[in-house]
Amino acid sequence: MKIEILESGCVSCRSLEHNVREALAKSGKEADVEVVEDLQRIMAYGVMRTPGLVVDGQVLSVGKNLTPDEVLELLP
Repeated sequence: MKIEILESGCVSCRSLEHNVREALAKSGKEADVEVVEDLQRIMAYGVMRTPGLVVDGQVLSVGKNLTPDEVLELLP
């Protein structure tokens, strides 16, 4: 599984990255986690507000700082 965290460097963005990693540790699932700060790549997903959560190329969340439990609900 590939997880991309679309971020602009804000506090919420950094928090989402932490919560994604915590959710993965809690679940025992493995994933390649990449933080994407490149505006062109973010916009290519149609995301205009960060943070964004993309799993295997599918945008699952935009503009929300999800809790670890909310992240777990979205993961396949």
